[in-house]
Amino acid sequence: TTPNIMDITVNVLRQNGIVIMPCDTMYGIVGIAPETEERIAELKNRAAGKSFLQLIADTSWLKRFTDKEIPESLKKYWPGPLTIIFPGREEKTVALRVPDNKFLREIILTLGKPVFSTSVNSSGREPLSRISDIINGYHDKVDLIVDSGDYLNSIPSTIVDISYSTIKVIRQGAIVLPD
Repeated sequence: TTPNIMDITVNVLRQNGIVIMPCDTMYGIVGIAPETEERIAELKNRAAGKSFLQLIADTSWLKRFTDKEIPESLKKYWPGPLTIIFPGREEKTVALRVPDNKFLREIILTLGKPVFSTSVNSSGREPLSRISDIINGYHDKVDLIVDSGDYLNSIPSTIVDISYSTIKVIRQGAIVLPD
């Protein structure tokens, strides 16, 4: 392990660089929000207009994005692999998650800004979980890859939408919630 990997990662992100690193249950493509959105969308061959989830340091950051509180029934899953879609202020909705990864949360706190996070794959393809596949496929497309070994059997975050009156499960993932 590189002793100053935190500083290196923060510096790359501060320069609007793109980093592939562990994000809870799997590797993610990470960049400062909203500055890197276009570059990440291009990297994933993703259609314009489909936004990425944003990682925040803790629940106190919610007020930057939404007036809605996190429902009591979901609080116990943060930090963790639960992405919550909130009614937004600027955008119609915003997808947020507090990662259960101290290294990643420390980076977000140091930056003082949320970061986008999305799986390491082209749109519509399976996410990559072997570090060798990630390095082979992305070493010349991103600014930094943080190697934390293989993440086999990785499961994406569960996604719920609370922008309406009820909690709607959009994708069952690492956390299993009742429908």
